[in-house]
Amino acid sequence: MVAVTGIIMVLFVIGHLIGNLQLFLGPGDASHPAALNVYAKFLQGLGSLLWIVRTVLIITVIAHVIATIKLTIENRAAKGGGVVYKSSAQARVSTRTMIWSGSYILAFIIFHLLHYTIFVVHPEYRDLHDAHGLHDVYAMLLIGFSYVSISVFYIIGMVLLAMHLAHGIESMFQTLGVQTEKLRPVFAIVGRGLAIVLAVGFISMPVAVLAGYGKEYRERAMAKASAEKGGK
Repeated sequence: MVAVTGIIMVLFVIGHLIGNLQLFLGPGDASHPAALNVYAKFLQGLGSLLWIVRTVLIITVIAHVIATIKLTIENRAAKGGGVVYKSSAQARVSTRTMIWSGSYILAFIIFHLLHYTIFVVHPEYRDLHDAHGLHDVYAMLLIGFSYVSISVFYIIGMVLLAMHLAHGIESMFQTLGVQTEKLRPVFAIVGRGLAIVLAVGFISMPVAVLAGYGKEYRERAMAKASAEKGGK
Protein backbone atom coordinates (compact mmCIF):
# COMPACT_ATOMS: atom_id res chain seq x y z
CA MET A 1 0.00 0.00 0.00
CA VAL A 2 2.79 2.42 0.91
CA ALA A 3 4.66 1.64 -2.32
CA VAL A 4 1.67 1.84 -4.67
CA THR A 5 0.31 5.06 -3.18
CA GLY A 6 3.85 6.43 -3.19
CA ILE A 7 4.17 5.81 -6.94
CA ILE A 8 0.89 7.64 -7.61
CA MET A 9 2.02 10.64 -5.57
CA VAL A 10 5.47 10.75 -7.20
CA LEU A 11 3.85 10.86 -10.65
CA PHE A 12 1.56 13.65 -9.47
CA VAL A 13 4.47 15.65 -8.04
CA ILE A 14 6.35 15.36 -11.35
CA GLY A 15 3.32 16.56 -13.31
CA HIS A 16 2.64 19.32 -10.79
CA LEU A 17 6.19 20.64 -11.13
CA ILE A 18 6.07 20.60 -14.93
CA GLY A 19 2.86 22.63 -14.82
CA ASN A 20 4.05 25.13 -12.22
CA LEU A 21 7.40 25.77 -13.92
CA GLN A 22 5.40 27.57 -16.62
CA LEU A 23 5.68 30.47 -14.17
CA PHE A 24 9.03 31.17 -15.83
CA LEU A 25 7.43 31.50 -19.28
CA GLY A 26 6.34 34.98 -18.21
CA PRO A 27 3.09 36.96 -17.99
CA GLY A 28 2.25 36.82 -21.67
CA ASP A 29 1.34 39.90 -23.69
CA ALA A 30 -1.61 41.70 -25.26
CA SER A 31 -2.26 38.87 -27.70
CA HIS A 32 -1.30 35.86 -25.59
CA PRO A 33 -2.08 35.24 -21.89
CA ALA A 34 0.46 33.75 -19.51
CA ALA A 35 1.14 30.09 -20.25
CA LEU A 36 0.47 29.28 -16.59
CA ASN A 37 -2.99 30.88 -16.80
CA VAL A 38 -3.80 28.93 -19.97
CA TYR A 39 -2.68 25.74 -18.25
CA ALA A 40 -4.87 26.52 -15.22
CA LYS A 41 -7.83 27.22 -17.53
CA PHE A 42 -7.27 23.86 -19.23
CA LEU A 43 -7.33 22.06 -15.87
CA GLN A 44 -10.52 23.85 -14.82
CA GLY A 45 -12.05 22.90 -18.16
CA LEU A 46 -11.68 19.22 -17.27
CA GLY A 47 -14.67 19.68 -14.97
CA SER A 48 -15.76 16.42 -13.36
CA LEU A 49 -12.59 14.66 -14.46
CA LEU A 50 -10.50 17.14 -12.46
CA TRP A 51 -12.54 16.43 -9.33
CA ILE A 52 -12.18 12.68 -9.90
CA VAL A 53 -8.39 13.13 -10.07
CA ARG A 54 -8.43 15.31 -6.95
CA THR A 55 -10.55 12.74 -5.09
CA VAL A 56 -8.20 9.92 -6.08
CA LEU A 57 -5.22 11.97 -4.92
CA ILE A 58 -6.85 12.77 -1.57
CA ILE A 59 -7.71 9.11 -1.01
CA THR A 60 -4.17 8.17 -2.04
CA VAL A 61 -2.61 10.60 0.46
CA ILE A 62 -4.89 9.38 3.27
CA ALA A 63 -4.15 5.72 2.45
CA HIS A 64 -0.41 6.45 2.31
CA VAL A 65 -0.47 8.19 5.70
CA ILE A 66 -2.50 5.43 7.37
CA ALA A 67 -0.37 2.66 5.86
CA THR A 68 2.87 4.44 6.83
CA ILE A 69 1.75 4.96 10.44
CA LYS A 70 0.62 1.33 10.67
CA LEU A 71 3.92 0.14 9.22
CA THR A 72 5.90 2.32 11.64
CA ILE A 73 3.96 0.98 14.64
CA GLU A 74 4.47 -2.62 13.49
CA ASN A 75 8.20 -2.07 12.96
CA ARG A 76 8.64 -0.61 16.42
CA ALA A 77 6.60 -3.41 17.98
CA ALA A 78 8.75 -5.98 16.19
CA LYS A 79 11.86 -4.47 17.77
CA GLY A 80 10.36 -4.62 21.24
CA GLY A 81 11.63 -8.06 22.16
CA GLY A 82 14.96 -9.89 22.01
CA VAL A 83 18.21 -8.34 20.92
CA VAL A 84 17.85 -5.06 19.10
CA TYR A 85 20.60 -4.26 16.63
CA LYS A 86 21.16 -0.53 16.28
CA SER A 87 21.23 -0.56 12.50
CA SER A 88 19.70 2.89 12.53
CA ALA A 89 23.03 4.28 13.60
CA GLN A 90 24.24 3.67 10.04
CA ALA A 91 20.99 4.58 8.31
CA ARG A 92 20.60 7.76 6.34
CA VAL A 93 18.91 10.73 7.98
CA SER A 94 16.11 10.54 5.40
CA THR A 95 15.39 6.95 6.44
CA ARG A 96 15.26 7.68 10.17
CA THR A 97 13.06 10.74 9.79
CA MET A 98 10.50 9.44 7.28
CA ILE A 99 7.59 9.68 9.72
CA TRP A 100 8.52 13.25 10.73
CA SER A 101 9.22 14.53 7.23
CA GLY A 102 5.99 12.89 6.13
CA SER A 103 4.07 14.70 8.90
CA TYR A 104 5.49 18.07 7.82
CA ILE A 105 4.69 17.33 4.18
CA LEU A 106 1.11 16.43 5.12
CA ALA A 107 0.76 19.75 6.98
CA PHE A 108 2.25 21.49 3.95
CA ILE A 109 -0.24 19.84 1.58
CA ILE A 110 -3.17 20.97 3.75
CA PHE A 111 -1.85 24.55 3.89
CA HIS A 112 -1.08 24.51 0.15
CA LEU A 113 -4.68 23.54 -0.62
CA LEU A 114 -6.06 26.21 1.72
CA HIS A 115 -3.72 28.77 0.16
CA TYR A 116 -3.85 28.16 -3.60
CA THR A 117 -6.91 25.95 -4.20
CA ILE A 118 -9.62 26.76 -1.65
CA PHE A 119 -8.44 30.38 -1.10
CA VAL A 120 -8.94 30.35 2.66
CA VAL A 121 -5.57 31.93 3.45
CA HIS A 122 -5.84 34.62 0.76
CA PRO A 123 -9.48 34.89 -0.44
CA GLU A 124 -8.53 37.90 -2.57
CA TYR A 125 -6.90 35.49 -5.03
CA ARG A 126 -10.40 34.86 -6.39
CA ASP A 127 -10.44 38.42 -7.76
CA LEU A 128 -7.21 38.08 -9.73
CA HIS A 129 -7.82 38.10 -13.49
CA ASP A 130 -5.47 38.92 -16.32
CA ALA A 131 -6.13 41.17 -19.32
CA HIS A 132 -7.70 38.22 -21.15
CA GLY A 133 -10.22 37.49 -18.42
CA LEU A 134 -8.48 34.34 -17.21
CA HIS A 135 -7.93 33.63 -13.54
CA ASP A 136 -4.45 35.07 -12.99
CA VAL A 137 -2.66 32.10 -11.46
CA TYR A 138 0.62 33.64 -12.62
CA ALA A 139 0.03 36.68 -10.38
CA MET A 140 -1.29 34.44 -7.61
CA LEU A 141 2.01 32.56 -7.39
CA LEU A 142 4.01 35.77 -7.56
CA ILE A 143 2.02 37.29 -4.70
CA GLY A 144 2.04 34.13 -2.60
CA PHE A 145 5.79 33.62 -2.83
CA SER A 146 6.48 37.30 -2.11
CA TYR A 147 5.69 36.54 1.56
CA VAL A 148 8.96 35.40 3.15
CA SER A 149 7.21 33.25 5.76
CA ILE A 150 5.23 31.35 3.11
CA SER A 151 8.28 30.89 0.89
CA VAL A 152 10.40 29.61 3.79
CA PHE A 153 7.62 27.19 4.80
CA TYR A 154 7.43 26.06 1.16
CA ILE A 155 11.20 25.65 0.78
CA ILE A 156 11.50 23.60 3.99
CA GLY A 157 8.63 21.44 2.76
CA MET A 158 10.40 20.81 -0.55
CA VAL A 159 13.69 19.94 1.17
CA LEU A 160 11.88 17.43 3.38
CA LEU A 161 10.00 16.12 0.35
CA ALA A 162 13.34 15.49 -1.35
CA MET A 163 14.62 13.61 1.70
CA HIS A 164 11.36 11.65 1.85
CA LEU A 165 11.53 10.75 -1.84
CA ALA A 166 15.24 9.88 -1.76
CA HIS A 167 14.49 7.00 0.58
CA GLY A 168 10.92 6.32 -0.54
CA ILE A 169 11.63 5.80 -4.25
CA GLU A 170 14.44 3.36 -3.49
CA SER A 171 12.22 1.50 -1.02
CA MET A 172 9.36 1.28 -3.53
CA PHE A 173 11.45 -0.81 -5.91
CA GLN A 174 12.46 -3.09 -3.06
CA THR A 175 8.87 -3.47 -1.81
CA LEU A 176 7.60 -4.29 -5.31
CA GLY A 177 10.26 -6.98 -5.68
CA VAL A 178 12.07 -5.28 -8.55
CA GLN A 179 15.27 -4.46 -6.70
CA THR A 180 18.24 -6.83 -6.54
CA GLU A 181 21.62 -6.43 -4.89
CA LYS A 182 23.12 -5.52 -8.26
CA LEU A 183 20.42 -2.95 -9.03
CA ARG A 184 20.28 -1.48 -5.53
CA PRO A 185 22.92 1.23 -6.23
CA VAL A 186 21.14 2.14 -9.48
CA PHE A 187 17.77 2.61 -7.77
CA ALA A 188 19.45 4.58 -4.98
CA ILE A 189 20.95 6.99 -7.53
CA VAL A 190 17.63 7.26 -9.38
CA GLY A 191 15.78 8.02 -6.13
CA ARG A 192 18.24 10.64 -4.96
CA GLY A 193 18.61 12.17 -8.41
CA LEU A 194 14.88 12.53 -8.96
CA ALA A 195 14.44 13.91 -5.44
CA ILE A 196 17.09 16.57 -6.05
CA VAL A 197 15.66 17.57 -9.44
CA LEU A 198 12.16 17.93 -7.99
CA ALA A 199 13.37 19.90 -4.98
CA VAL A 200 15.47 22.28 -7.09
CA GLY A 201 12.58 22.78 -9.49
CA PHE A 202 10.04 23.61 -6.80
CA ILE A 203 12.43 25.73 -4.73
CA SER A 204 13.50 27.76 -7.79
CA MET A 205 10.08 29.45 -7.87
CA PRO A 206 9.92 31.04 -4.39
CA VAL A 207 13.63 31.89 -4.57
CA ALA A 208 13.17 33.64 -7.92
CA VAL A 209 10.15 35.61 -6.66
CA LEU A 210 11.97 36.67 -3.48
CA ALA A 211 14.87 37.76 -5.68
CA GLY A 212 12.54 40.10 -7.61
CA TYR A 213 11.19 37.99 -10.47
CA GLY A 214 7.85 39.37 -11.71
CA LYS A 215 7.83 42.20 -9.15
CA GLU A 216 6.28 44.85 -11.42
CA TYR A 217 3.56 42.52 -12.69
CA ARG A 218 2.81 41.39 -9.12
CA GLU A 219 2.43 44.95 -7.87
CA ARG A 220 0.10 45.86 -10.74
CA ALA A 221 -2.02 42.76 -10.13
CA MET A 222 -2.27 43.51 -6.40
CA ALA A 223 -3.28 47.12 -7.09
CA LYS A 224 -5.89 46.01 -9.63
CA ALA A 225 -7.34 43.41 -7.25
CA SER A 226 -7.53 45.98 -4.45
CA ALA A 227 -9.26 48.48 -6.74
CA GLU A 228 -11.80 45.88 -7.88
CA LYS A 229 -12.46 44.83 -4.29
CA GLY A 230 -12.93 48.46 -3.26
CA GLY A 231 -15.31 49.01 -6.16
CA LYS A 232 -17.51 46.19 -4.94
